[in-house]
Amino acid sequence: MRWLVGWSSIAASFGTAGAVGASDEGRTMHPVGSQLLWGDPDPLWAVGDWRPDEIRTIRVDTAEGAPTVRLAVLGCCGATDEQLRVGLLAARGGALRHLTAWTGSYTAVVQIGRRITVVGDLAGARPVFYTPWAGGTAYATAALPLADLIEAQLDIGHLAALLACPETPEALRDGTPYAGVKRIPPGHALILREGSREITGYEAVASLAVAAPELDPVSAVDGVRDALVEAVRARLLAPRHAPETQPPDPGPVPGMGPAERRAARGAPVPGIGSDLSGGSASATLALLAAGLPGLPGTLLGHGTGAGERLLAVTFNDLTTRAHQDELERARVIAANPRLHHVVVAAGEEALPYAELENGPLTDEPAPSLVVVERHRRRLSAGSADHFVGDGARQVLDAHPARLADLLIDRRRRHLLRPVAALAKAEGPSAHSLFVPLTVYRAARRLARTSYRSGLEAAAGRLPDANRLTPDLDTPADASLAALTWSRPGPAARWLTGEALAEVSVRLQEAAIRPTSVQRPGEARARAALARSAADHRILEQAAEVRSQRLHAPFLDNQVVRAARALPESLRVQPGARAAVLRRVLAGTGIHELPPGWGAPSQATSTAVTRTGLRASLPELIALFDAPLLADAGLVEARVVRKALRAAAEGEPLPLDGLADLASTELWLRRLISRRGTCWTGTAAPRQRAVAGGVVPARRTLQP
Repeated sequence: MRWLVGWSSIAASFGTAGAVGASDEGRTMHPVGSQLLWGDPDPLWAVGDWRPDEIRTIRVDTAEGAPTVRLAVLGCCGATDEQLRVGLLAARGGALRHLTAWTGSYTAVVQIGRRITVVGDLAGARPVFYTPWAGGTAYATAALPLADLIEAQLDIGHLAALLACPETPEALRDGTPYAGVKRIPPGHALILREGSREITGYEAVASLAVAAPELDPVSAVDGVRDALVEAVRARLLAPRHAPETQPPDPGPVPGMGPAERRAARGAPVPGIGSDLSGGSASATLALLAAGLPGLPGTLLGHGTGAGERLLAVTFNDLTTRAHQDELERARVIAANPRLHHVVVAAGEEALPYAELENGPLTDEPAPSLVVVERHRRRLSAGSADHFVGDGARQVLDAHPARLADLLIDRRRRHLLRPVAALAKAEGPSAHSLFVPLTVYRAARRLARTSYRSGLEAAAGRLPDANRLTPDLDTPADASLAALTWSRPGPAARWLTGEALAEVSVRLQEAAIRPTSVQRPGEARARAALARSAADHRILEQAAEVRSQRLHAPFLDNQVVRAARALPESLRVQPGARAAVLRRVLAGTGIHELPPGWGAPSQATSTAVTRTGLRASLPELIALFDAPLLADAGLVEARVVRKALRAAAEGEPLPLDGLADLASTELWLRRLISRRGTCWTGTAAPRQRAVAGGVVPARRTLQP
């Protein structure tokens, strides 16, 4: 786990100007395992196993006595030193957007005198947290260290909102699972001046009344292609890193080659690699990273050097045969000589919910905690720098609520193809004849519903979420449920009435709070992207392989911006994501793609999840025998155990909701049993965050 942390306060010194650990009136304190980037009066540290090229600092020479002007960029950034210097000068004048325009995924911190600016990303994969501390404000890119710093207790209300409305920012607000630790929204920056704080957005928000001018589809797709190519190139141009000292090879093992033995020891392969699941997102990144068909110096440039092949990893689940089409597409793509294909086969030991007792404590709970073992096996066979296609669906696909945006702009004809596709997905039935009209009415209703009215209606419906049983079996049902300003999450049906009532109050308060209102489709799409990016960040921490870096180019700022420029009329068409990526590859000279390119795989995922739930049912029942969630008043243990048994027997229940409950309970147990703290020194906190044993009824966990 890697993070940065710093603070700004009225105090002029905290004992960091000299050697770390120097005495300063007994207040010395620094993070465990940190390196000091700059010291007093507003220190900044980098914590964790950062690579040397992942930490870059630029300082502008100023006249003697003038305020200090410097920039720290942490992560993968494709900017040159001169570009960083120009961005620093622009930020000194207030142009923060320049700091987010470089390729890659990174966090930028600017110091101009006593003014500190910390810039978050657009998707939310690199968030920024802050908390009041020592007469000022402490900030970090992880919430747990700040919780340790202020000895925070759990915010049970935030956990309730995270389970009840995970894709509703109005319910989550700016909170975290730790009381007193706040998060800045995606697309915003935190500005600190001697302890005082301000949160400002650096991205323009579209008007609700007037649509922004749209690019033509060809130019918009070209923009996505250029952004993706540059995002991949930024990773390929970075220095290569060999994994650190690995455990000794035990020698020949029957049935295992050198690659299998290395993967079993948990060490990545040196070089560049990529997922190759057979889906359009991972295949696009694999082909771009391999540099096909160009050689170094051509359009793609620096794809693979002489004799170097891209390691493409495909996961093969032996417990089901439902994904054979994806495996076949992966094999066809990997037949190219620039790709070295590795298939990681696993059975019941890698199903969802397997090996729940293993795994590190992550910054926050996320649904990915129940599938960590599955991802860890795949990533252990990957490379030191490994591309993944996470976020492509949320970045490129159109959220169903965007149909309402088209009606706001009076573009009714663009609704014909998506509603016809939904009717076709229903199959030949009498019900499918009414799908187009039903979807159109729901989109028109959302287009005519104001932000305040929509949230108030959602708040009114939420207390009854545990008594409703919505049918989301078909794409049309899911689309109809998504055509609203806010809807309950899949786990809401198992929450207690008290928890749902508290989240309902949050929505009612948000409805009357002044805000910059976006179009309903755009707002829902951004919320879904933030949810996906947060889950990706937690997956990185939970499935982390030492010396490996996961790269998700679809979550980069420039790729997100390019995707947002796609016309809505193009995004809402059936198969839009696969079509865009096909044109992206065609623009780089790759035309031959296997049949079935871009076929959806959600049904396969659901079948695998149900199989894993059935195989791990005894462990899950034991997990909810005396759950901490019940002690906190969020669920009733008996109700959850009954739902687990029903889902394992095949009853059509929302499996995502059960995954949310299981991952949150698992995270709580790991947090309670945690040892140690993130801080050391004479003034370090006396206890870690949420220290101790049991959860009292509601509100807080006491040490």
